[in-house]
Amino acid sequence: MALSVGTKAPDFTLKSKGADGLRDVSLSANLGKKNTVVLFFPLAFTSVCTQEMCDVTAGIGGYADLNADVIAISGDSPFAQEAWAKEKNISLTIASDLNKTTAKNYEVLLDDLIGLGSVSARAAFVVDKSGVIQYSEQTPSPKELPNFEAIKAKLASLK
Repeated sequence: MALSVGTKAPDFTLKSKGADGLRDVSLSANLGKKNTVVLFFPLAFTSVCTQEMCDVTAGIGGYADLNADVIAISGDSPFAQEAWAKEKNISLTIASDLNKTTAKNYEVLLDDLIGLGSVSARAAFVVDKSGVIQYSEQTPSPKELPNFEAIKAKLASLK
């Protein structure tokens, strides 16, 4: 199961691809500055993942108002993530955990999903400015979305 509240969040540096090329995305870049919502999702180009990322994109201003940055992570390549984001108008930061180390470190790696091999579970973490997990949720199945109202309530309490 996912890392628990009160745990120091493992730092990560992952690649993200945008129009300006590949760039590094890290949790530590936000430390001391803002809270971070870390969202793990199984696979780009799937219906539930698309719904989740489009919904978060539509409400991204609300996270900024709560002094939070959102980083979405999957095991897809950064190039596939970029193509998906362009196609679906997803504007939040999506980072590639191609080797699945970050999913392992957050204890959200599923051994096998419908015969496709290991992927990250659908999970959400709120990491405060000091790097401590303040909210942790792994959904019971990849078809279920995290409780975004609870995530926003936790962010409001940290503001």
